[in-house]
Amino acid sequence: MSDSQLDPDSSAARHLALSGDIGAEVAGLAQPMIDSGETTGMVVGVLTPDGQQQFFGFGTTHPEGGHRPDGDTLFAVGSLSKGFLAATTSVLVQEGALHWDDTLETLLPADVQLSADAKRITLRQLVTHTAGLPRQPMTERTLLYFLEYLFTGKSFYRHFDRPYLLEYLSTFTKHNGGVPQYSNIGYGVLGYVLELKTGKKVDALVHEKVLDPLRLQSTGYVPQKLPGYEQRALGHAGDQPKFIRRGTLVPDWQFTDIMSGSAAVYSSARDLLAYANAHLASTGDGVLDAGLRETLKVQYERKTEAAASAWFVDEIDGHRIAHQIGLVAGYTAYIGIDAETGSAVVVLQNNFNWTDRIGHRLLLRMAEAQKKSGRHWVAR
Repeated sequence: MSDSQLDPDSSAARHLALSGDIGAEVAGLAQPMIDSGETTGMVVGVLTPDGQQQFFGFGTTHPEGGHRPDGDTLFAVGSLSKGFLAATTSVLVQEGALHWDDTLETLLPADVQLSADAKRITLRQLVTHTAGLPRQPMTERTLLYFLEYLFTGKSFYRHFDRPYLLEYLSTFTKHNGGVPQYSNIGYGVLGYVLELKTGKKVDALVHEKVLDPLRLQSTGYVPQKLPGYEQRALGHAGDQPKFIRRGTLVPDWQFTDIMSGSAAVYSSARDLLAYANAHLASTGDGVLDAGLRETLKVQYERKTEAAASAWFVDEIDGHRIAHQIGLVAGYTAYIGIDAETGSAVVVLQNNFNWTDRIGHRLLLRMAEAQKKSGRHWVAR
């Protein structure tokens, strides 16, 4: 395949997109990443504007005894977990159990010591990453664990338990003036709030409000209980950990109770595409529908990464794409929605790679094909 065909922004790639051959377009983007060793295995799920779902697998779940992944293969999806937690929060707001302007001062027990800035953090700020909380507190212990991670792949979040995060909130000072700042610990705190207000663990609560109504049976916080666990994609080093050779097997991460809602979910491309579709089409459950639609509403406008609830929205060539990225252990996950065309894309990889070069491009190609030719993409 020539260099121009490999370039997703080349004229050849654009011509291919307009041809309507979705399989060839996906392969043109994904196969070079497998051939170069950048990614060990990958699944791409596509929801086309006509409502059809297609899944394409590349590479292997593991070079030694693995198999080509498909739409039902389990992957750790990292921060895509935040989307499920935000959706659950939104449903609880729709039900009247919570309100977006509730503050930590009223949501947490009176005996929890909070700084003045922490007291004013609202539920809306937690789901939109506008509370001013950092990605994680960069303490000496965190730095030491991160250095260890670079050589071993072991989690550097393993000390973020409830006492640790509550202690951090007691001295928290806000610095960024409400500008979105991605925060893993913010979603940890959010999960704790939901548990306090409902009396249910995050796992059970997310299942009750989102996963079970949508019949997402291959999605959950305990991968051993999910179908196909033994055949799951195993995580491998990629751009990180820095001092482990790319393609080397790395350990799975385990999360404390308070951090599980932020990053502990496993899922499949089929479930994630059904989840994306539920944001676009009626599920028959009015409260759930309203909750999912609410999560897509931008709360902080800007051209790139405008903040909605767990979703970020990019405006590219007149198209607004809502998306989430998950990075954890040896995995990379992407989910994107173009509400205007009614299309969605899921990309799951079993290597940790900072950049996803496929998701946005496929959504833009579908929009371009629909606009210029009036045709929907089909599988060939």
